[in-house]
Amino acid sequence: MELQETDLIENKITNSGLVTIDLELLCHSGERILFDLKNWLFRGIILKEKDFRAFIKNHDWTQYQNKNIAFYCSNDAIVPTWAYMLLAAAAQQYANRYIFGDLKQLEIVLYNDAIVQLNANDYTDKRIIIKGCSHHEMPVSAYVEISNKLLPVVKSLMYGEACSNVPIYKKNKNK
Repeated sequence: MELQETDLIENKITNSGLVTIDLELLCHSGERILFDLKNWLFRGIILKEKDFRAFIKNHDWTQYQNKNIAFYCSNDAIVPTWAYMLLAAAAQQYANRYIFGDLKQLEIVLYNDAIVQLNANDYTDKRIIIKGCSHHEMPVSAYVEISNKLLPVVKSLMYGEACSNVPIYKKNKNK
């Protein structure tokens, strides 16, 4: 039995003109590392500059190649600002990204970096769905930032999946 053109199943989602943005695919996929400065504190409270500089000089920084690092100190110690600057200088040529903060803050920065790279003009007058499901926890700030970037240009913005989405914004036809 030969199928007639009228018998074909139409994929309405494909033909709808919807553009799906998966934030998870935008973000740098490199490993995330929490670098705790407490391991280099004398008696857990003092950072000795001479010893710390020796550590910086002798540490194998190549192990951080293309990785993302969050520098912090888990001990309740006063760590001078220059210590974090030394870490940044040492990691700079190897790491993809480094910050002062924890892994949660690192995720926020990585997603913000990715969203900044998007060209909003590519989405002018388009119907956009920001994918809702992901393989790992996404920072809520990423959804706010992508909204901030796209709302001025899109025709409509939705959250979720094409088959079941939550409308967020629809451009006023009078504008």
